[in-house]
Amino acid sequence: MITVSSVHSAHDHGWGPYLRRGSTGGERRHIGTSGGRALRTETPSVDAVIEARNLVKRYGAKTAVNDLTFTVTPGHVTGFLGPNGAGKSTTMRMVVGLDRPTSGSVTVNGKRYVEHRTPLAEVGTLLEAKAIHKGRSAFDHLLALAQSQGIGRTRVAEVIDLVGLHDVARKRAGGFSLGMGQRLGIASALLGDPATIILDEPVNGLDPDGVLWIRTLLRGLAAEGRTVFVSSHLMSEMALTAEKLVIVGRGRLLADTTVEDLIATATDRPVAVRSPQAGELGRLLVSAGASVTDVEVGELSVTGTTAERIGEIAAERGLVLHELHTEKASLEQVYMALTRDSREYTTDDDAADERADQQQEVAA
Repeated sequence: MITVSSVHSAHDHGWGPYLRRGSTGGERRHIGTSGGRALRTETPSVDAVIEARNLVKRYGAKTAVNDLTFTVTPGHVTGFLGPNGAGKSTTMRMVVGLDRPTSGSVTVNGKRYVEHRTPLAEVGTLLEAKAIHKGRSAFDHLLALAQSQGIGRTRVAEVIDLVGLHDVARKRAGGFSLGMGQRLGIASALLGDPATIILDEPVNGLDPDGVLWIRTLLRGLAAEGRTVFVSSHLMSEMALTAEKLVIVGRGRLLADTTVEDLIATATDRPVAVRSPQAGELGRLLVSAGASVTDVEVGELSVTGTTAERIGEIAAERGLVLHELHTEKASLEQVYMALTRDSREYTTDDDAADERADQQQEVAA
């Protein structure tokens, strides 16, 4: 089982050579909780483009977002993760003014979204791919949006080409597949050439080529110095796309850090062992209190001890080791451990399936 240590760090990271705005480094990290209170390192949020402060949203007796504070800065992709019902979509809706916070605040470039004079040029959003006029063509849908913001027809043609809808631009959007609807929604988000892009589950309905396309697009937008804030339930894709993560559970902040630093918090990582005497070594390790899983003939996955101790035990008995190393935890493993107590729907079968998935991943 992967567990997550409650640590925090305050390393500074630059945003690369593409920034439009100046950067002084300095960011706040928060990983895990201690005694029910968040572990935080606070630094000035001078670079924060999206900034949520003590954000609360209640619907009657239900608290969907609970004292949520985080920042999203330019120059990299920030993933927004959490179990179903964690408050991700509600938070994104509050960022763009579709829901009003019960208390707290959220700003984009220091202003509430509704205070921006040309919001499409400031913030591009995809929160619901079905929010289109089904009777209009893709081109006419985008043109109507463009005209409402003083954007020319040339830009409409550009984003249609960018998202790969050129061949269907004159077809009714109501007949689009889910994946084509996603592409049209992304085109709408990019129409005003915004500095900030907010996308809710943008890979939904996309085939593998489409997933690769959106990954390349998001990383390219971030490399240009834009702020990219994207939610997803696909941990493997977030591991390839995002550099920073904001993770929530039951409306509360669980982590605000980099992918690399989050994975580094994993403890009790399995140790991979390959030996021609794996059977004998496995029995010795079990006697020493470790948990041992046979992966393949001559290969073991060991938890409950360290690679150093395994090497010592093998040396004491004169056993040959061909391979010995601590496995790197995956983002999915760390995420599942971090959010274990924050899921609204869990069962014993879910836990068993999770363990089986982890064993298969180790075996692979």
